[in-house]
Order: sequence, then structure tokens, then C-alpha cells
Amino acid sequence: MRAVDIIRAKRDGERLSTPAIADFVQGVTSGAWPDYQIAALLMAIVWRGMDAAETTALTQAMVDSGRRVDLSGLPGPRVGKHSTGGVGDKVSIVLAPIVAACGVTVPKMSGRGLGHTGGTLDKLEAIPGFRTALDLDAFRAALAAHGCAIIGQTADIAPADKALYALRDVTATIESVPLIAASVMSKKIAEGSDALVLDVKCGRGAFMKTYDEARALAQALVEIGEGAGIRTEACITRMDAPLGRAIGNALEIRECIDLVHGRGPADLEALITYLAARMLCLGGVAPAEDAAAARVREAVASGAAAARLAAMIAFQGGDAGVVAEPDRLPMARERATVSSPRAGVITQMDAEIVGRTSVVLGAGRARKGDAVDPAAGVRLLRVVGDRIDAGDPIFELHASDAARLAEAETMVRSSLVIDDEAPAATSVVLGRVSAAGEWRA
Repeated sequence: MRAVDIIRAKRDGERLSTPAIADFVQGVTSGAWPDYQIAALLMAIVWRGMDAAETTALTQAMVDSGRRVDLSGLPGPRVGKHSTGGVGDKVSIVLAPIVAACGVTVPKMSGRGLGHTGGTLDKLEAIPGFRTALDLDAFRAALAAHGCAIIGQTADIAPADKALYALRDVTATIESVPLIAASVMSKKIAEGSDALVLDVKCGRGAFMKTYDEARALAQALVEIGEGAGIRTEACITRMDAPLGRAIGNALEIRECIDLVHGRGPADLEALITYLAARMLCLGGVAPAEDAAAARVREAVASGAAAARLAAMIAFQGGDAGVVAEPDRLPMARERATVSSPRAGVITQMDAEIVGRTSVVLGAGRARKGDAVDPAAGVRLLRVVGDRIDAGDPIFELHASDAARLAEAETMVRSSLVIDDEAPAATSVVLGRVSAAGEWRA
């Protein structure tokens, strides 16, 4: 089929056939479709959507565009994890070594930053020498040796998704259930896991703004995973304010190091413990969530998680000394503090705006192919629920170029709402979707 006919059909709200979707994915992979036609179809999908059959066909075509990883023979259950993306979401970097220390193999292929959300690969590459571009043989060797590895997509794993992922970031075509579902699940099916825990973010800083949107995505992901023979569940978690207190690549690695040493922010610690426990349960190495959570806490307290993180960093060419000495990470030349304009209680810190601020500072990409500054970002000196006085510091901005600070300060101030009364306490976990149904917190 001609590309223009496929674009026109979806533009007009027609259901695309499996052969048409296969033609599109093949064109993306081979380069037969130029970027402008790919972007046109992506935008048509954002506007017109895809039904379950189209989404499944898109996912399968993306899997078939490359190879599947064979993880047979590796020790223990193999449980994957994926997040739909949030601000300050460095969970995978901590989760993988913790879960590996508990006896579960964690294969993880991650991506770059998308829009206002950071990318796990960008964060890991803030560690001097860290290599995310391992081939599949090295990936298997890392998993066999240490139980965890976090790499980028290789050229032969869902190559169509890799091309689409980069283009969606710069064409405002991120927020689409079928596109997100196909992107996530094509990698996860190709990755070789037996089971999969998904973290579907919900709120102002997420691509899914409401619980209903997040639930629709969670259900689509679970349906695709279960249909491919992978035990799958999706946890719906809050993303209104940033996770933790660091946004930006090296800043978030510092926070990861704090977390594996048992001294990280409470919200991140709670989420990591919950997701890790679900991975142990799905992997069959713990009988129930309480027992699984106890094993997770022990892996941190004993130092096993920190040792596993250091081993993963070393295997992938990074400076493992950062786990003991985080000052070896890149540090920004320019810093500025943003203070509170009034006394009161912080009731809102809009995660999307804080994420966009980090991009202005250099921690993310405004255009495809932009370089990322590993030292740039935002530190939160106060968080939602904190009582403050006028003039109290709230944000610390980090950049390598002082010219970026003024725009960033104006932007980050607009993320704040300060009231007289404290907000109601909320849980970071909102619900969970599995083949057995839905549970809500």
C-alpha cells in the first residue's frame, strides 16, 4: 500500500488492516517511509486512535521488525519492569539491583527522555564510562553474572520502535494509548521476560493525566502481555508532583545511591518497595506481598542491593566507585536558589512544569538529536506538604550555562501553589490491573 493511502485512511477515522500496519512498520524499519510521513501517521493515530486489534497488530509488527532475546538457561525467574515515564522517576535504576539481590533476574531495556520526562539511559550515562549500548551476548552475560542489566535497545530489538520513539518525542505524538502500549510491549515481548510489572503513571506530570486514562492504558498493556504469554500486571501510581527530590541525570543517580544505602526520600522508597515486592510475587519467590516487602528491605539493609548496583555499573563499563563516592559524578558549574514568595504550605508542585524546567536547564531534549547535559537539573529543597516561611529556599537549579537559569527560575515558580492549609495525605499507589481484574487503593 502507498504510505499516503494509509495516512489518509487513519486521518479519516478508518480502521487499519493488519497488512497496512505491517507495511507501515516495515517502512519505518527500512527507511522507505520518510520522517514527515511517519509523523503524519503518528499524529493521525493520536487524533483517531486504534482499536485493540490494531494495537495488537502494531505491537506484533514492531516485535517482528527485529529479534527476540533468548534468556533460557539463566538462573531464577525472569521478571521485567517498565514505567510509562514520570518526572524524577529513577525507580528502575534502584529496583533492578534490589530485585536481583532477592533472586530474580531482571532484564531491562530502557529508553531516552521523552518530552518533559527523563530517560533511564540518559541518567545512567551520567555515570562516567557507563555503557548502555551492550549487544545481546553482553546483555545475557551481565544477567548471568549479576542478575540485572539496563541497556538501550540494540539495533536488532524492535528497531521500528526505536525509530518511532525518537520521532514521537519531537512531534507531540507521545500521549496516545495505542502508541504507548505498542512501544512498551514490543520491547518487553522481545526482551525475553517470563513476567512483567508495569508502572503506569497518572497525574499532571504523566502522559496519562486522569485515573481513567491510566486504567485504559494499563488494561491495554496487560491484555497485550497476557496474550503474548507473559504474566503481566500494571500498577497505577501517582505523578502529580515529582518523585523524590532530584530531577536531572547525575542528580538522580545521586538519589539512587542514597536509596540503595537506605537513606532515600520516603515517597520513592515506598514506591520501590511496592513494585519490587510485586516483582517477587509475580516471579514466585515470595508467597505474599508482606513477605516480599520484608525481603526487599533486607536486601537494602544488608548492603546486597548496593553491591549489586556497583557490580552492574562495573560490568557495563562505568565507574562503580560512585556508589561509595557520589561526588565523582558530574556537577554543574552554575547554580541558583529559588525561594518562597510567601509563608504557608506547599499544596502543589506541578511535575510537568518542573520536568520542563529541567529541559530548559539542559537535562532533556527540545529537538531530536539534542545533547543532554548530565549535570543539569533541579533539586527540590521542599516538597508538597511542607510548611514554609517567606524566603525559604524551595528549588536549587543546576546548569552548565548561566544564561539558562533566568528562564528556568520563571518557569519553576509557576509550578507552585502555596496555601494556608496542608493538603490531604495521598498514597503513591492508586490501583493495580491484572488478568484477575482491577484493585483500587
